[in-house]
Amino acid sequence: MNNLEENNTIYTTPQEPHPLIVLLCTLSHPFFPVNHVSSSFPLAQFLRVTKQYLPHLARLCLISTFLEDGIRMWFQWNEQRDYIEATWSCGYFLATCFVLGGCAWSGGCVLILSRNFVQYACFGLFGIIALQTVAYSILWDLKFLMRNLALGGGLLLLLAESRSEGKSMFAGVPSMGESSPKQYMQLGGRVLLVLMFMTLLHFDSNFFSILQNMVGTALIILVAIGFKTKLAALTLVVWLLAINVYFNAFWTIPAYKPMHDFLKYDFFQTTSVIGGLLLVVALGPGGVSMDEKKKEW
Repeated sequence: MNNLEENNTIYTTPQEPHPLIVLLCTLSHPFFPVNHVSSSFPLAQFLRVTKQYLPHLARLCLISTFLEDGIRMWFQWNEQRDYIEATWSCGYFLATCFVLGGCAWSGGCVLILSRNFVQYACFGLFGIIALQTVAYSILWDLKFLMRNLALGGGLLLLLAESRSEGKSMFAGVPSMGESSPKQYMQLGGRVLLVLMFMTLLHFDSNFFSILQNMVGTALIILVAIGFKTKLAALTLVVWLLAINVYFNAFWTIPAYKPMHDFLKYDFFQTTSVIGGLLLVVALGPGGVSMDEKKKEW
């Protein structure tokens, strides 16, 4: 009988940890490996476990507000048309065209999810954001304007994802590596995404608000400059998800009350920004970031 049988020792191969356990360890120990969960860094382990699902979840979250807008405009056709006609005195026909366009561009969401003509769909959704900003007078409301810009940042990241690596904007012109349009799209997307969190800062004197502002400001700076980007973005996803479910619980308000639609709009718009942050987690910050520069040092 060999030594293994004498000692009654059973050797098994290590099992993959559950993604939720890896996520919790990632947020609890952001800069150090967790030996009892994995021999690698917990964030890298989390990304490896979820890499097949994270981009799909990110895209679904990102287009959710456009999909909800299209469905809402379809079921509130008369109210939306009358509002546009009364606000801009543009006549029945143009108001109807505006509402019809909002409904039709829900098809752009289907194109994005199916990975067909993604760039054209993104440009169309950029147009929807611009039209809604003007039509609903969001341009003069700083809070809503910043949220719309954050939504545009998410679309920029989606547009960057759809571009092949190192592809030049001009045919026949070789790529210049770090100066490629894709990397600047990722930079612009990151910077615009953090505008959402600037609308969540509360300038109160109590300890909890001060602590929340300090931590939130530190995280959005890390995402903007691209330092520890994936970890900071993942932390912001968890934070924003908790805030969204708690403060924008539209399902607790009766559908006939105006607050229901207001909270529903906020909920799906915030969900879209979460989708943009998930794209940052899945794809990384891009070449114009401190994380990328560290590799050259």
